[in-house]
Amino acid sequence: MGTTDFTQRNTGIDLLRALTMLVMLFVNDFWKIHDVPTWLEHAGFGQDFMGLADVVFPCFLFVVGMSIPFAIEARFRKGVPGENIVGHIFSRTLALLVMGVFITNSEARLSEDVPYSIGIYWILMVTAFFLIWNQYPPNPGKIRKKLYVLFQWLGAGILLFLAITFRDPKGGVFSAQWGILGAIGWTYLLCALIYVFTRDNLKYLIPVWMAFVVVCMLNTPLKEGWGKETLLQLPFPNFYHQILYTLHIGNGALPAFTMGGVIFSLLTTRYGHIKKHKKALLTIVAAGVFGLAGFTAHRFWIVSKLSATPPWIFYVTGIAIAVYGLLTWLNEQDLAGWLRLISPAGTATLTCYLLPYVSYALADLTGIVLPDWLTHHPWGLVNSFCFALVIILATWLAGKLRLKIKI
Repeated sequence: MGTTDFTQRNTGIDLLRALTMLVMLFVNDFWKIHDVPTWLEHAGFGQDFMGLADVVFPCFLFVVGMSIPFAIEARFRKGVPGENIVGHIFSRTLALLVMGVFITNSEARLSEDVPYSIGIYWILMVTAFFLIWNQYPPNPGKIRKKLYVLFQWLGAGILLFLAITFRDPKGGVFSAQWGILGAIGWTYLLCALIYVFTRDNLKYLIPVWMAFVVVCMLNTPLKEGWGKETLLQLPFPNFYHQILYTLHIGNGALPAFTMGGVIFSLLTTRYGHIKKHKKALLTIVAAGVFGLAGFTAHRFWIVSKLSATPPWIFYVTGIAIAVYGLLTWLNEQDLAGWLRLISPAGTATLTCYLLPYVSYALADLTGIVLPDWLTHHPWGLVNSFCFALVIILATWLAGKLRLKIKI
């Protein structure tokens, strides 16, 4: 049984999630912009570099980890049996995998042989997601309950239709490509199950995090000056890599972010009663330690998101801790009121993530194209930032209409 008090909502988590989503919407819109500054974009494969876009996804994984103890402990407090909690974890994972696979398949666009456009695909896809996973009002009457079930079956039917009729431009059929949401789903599944069986026992969780980091170190090629080989040389295929593949651990980097978030969440909750200046100092020290770890690891490995290298883990974890600390401090000083503008992104995150596809679909169906001057730096960046704010506003409006994805 856990000993840490999770009854108080951690506002800092919502703020960090909202800010991360704002930046994610911003950088995800760069595909329609020219002349984006290098420091904002993703680094290419093999580049020893980390742009802003390379920080967003792992920061979100860190926030996912921070939320896990609160979500699971809330269910334990309500008396939900452990097997039901495990079932809920699997159902959330399945939802993320399904959404991820439909989004990722669509990124290649559609073959001309498909009897509908990519805009129609996106509209039907998002509609189906809402029909299946909308947060319907609790305790409905018998008629409404049957209606909601009918909506869910209708959504499943739409997805089945899309999967069967999908063909990419090369004639390829619908396939298991997980994408961002799928990667989040597999990582969440692994770390949430570990937490269910360990609860808030740091003596187990910290070694697990260390194991993920060690796996990353062993499986990431060193810099050219160190031979460009991995520390662990095994003939391929082998049992070790098959286990990593089966458990969706990969090279350990993604679960290291999420497990790091779990541990940091436990620490901030367990020692939340200490004085504010001490909390701020400890946060600065923690961020500094990870920054130093990243600097040290950078001697041996490049910094790369695509290669998921150890310095990338350390640097981004330090950044996530520092930003969380800053946001928490601003909130404690009543200086975070301006963040209310983006708060829907922190409380209706999946809705916020899906709505851009509605916007892109409408642009495809109407043929609307941005003026050329709005696609170049600097106005292109202003356009993408305003787009992110509009999506968050649309998320708020959707919430008012009782449209909110809840898994």
